Amino acid sequence: MDFRGLAVDDIVRAPAFILLYLILILVAKWCKGLAVSYRLNEELAENDNLAVGLSMSGYYLATAAIYVAALYGPTRGLVHDLITVGGYSLLGIGLLNLARWFSDRAVLRKFDDTQQLVNEKNVGVGAVHCGAYIATGLVIAGSIAGEGGGLLSVIVFFVLGQLSLLLFALIYERLLPYDIHEALLGRNVASGVAFAGHLVALAIIIMNASAGNFVDWGKDLTEFLIADIVAFIFLPILRLVMDRMTIPGKSLGREIQLDANVGAALLEATTAICFAVILAFLI
Repeated sequence: MDFRGLAVDDIVRAPAFILLYLILILVAKWCKGLAVSYRLNEELAENDNLAVGLSMSGYYLATAAIYVAALYGPTRGLVHDLITVGGYSLLGIGLLNLARWFSDRAVLRKFDDTQQLVNEKNVGVGAVHCGAYIATGLVIAGSIAGEGGGLLSVIVFFVLGQLSLLLFALIYERLLPYDIHEALLGRNVASGVAFAGHLVALAIIIMNASAGNFVDWGKDLTEFLIADIVAFIFLPILRLVMDRMTIPGKSLGREIQLDANVGAALLEATTAICFAVILAFLI
């Protein structure tokens, strides 16, 4: 359902969906609490843990992206719409927590994420978690948005999206002039910010490729594959080009590696995301 067309005086529909979102936020936090081995409230309020705060921020942004995607589609009555939107949102929250387990063991595979987040309060790792959650949320949102396909297409494109994020992370590691895991263990926040930005950039392209009405498996999978190939080619090229162009005479990669320059990392992440938005509309 497209909320842009709702009348201002609609006093039933909009509040109902706002209430549904508030309930889903509570459910999302409860699910997150079950999925981790530490107490969220204790880390956020008592320990002032910025790393966990960044991770949770990405989680909530991802939840919002999933909910908005579930809202789009033709209306079939308030009760039916609430059940449909709530159902797909709950599915998305479940997949989001499953993706965290996969990311911990596949993307940041060389150390214990929980130890770094909780015991070390590693903000760089928190930044990567934030980006990974947002990226996963966008991938899930793309698989949910549109009509047709049903549950199977959501699961298939979610799995393909996770594999794409993993493959891109491996390529990204190879192109870096430094070891991303060593940099994160060394509390290099800038390296985490830059990595997170590139994950989000890839997810924007993937989301655009998987969103929309389901046509048939051949066409939709082909479009997804083309988007993947384009992203894997152009995003690394962009990084290499912008590494030298953004600050004339300076290398963003070296600024991140040697000086832990968070400003340089933000520039790298921002340019990647901006380029991904443009590229997503062109393919």
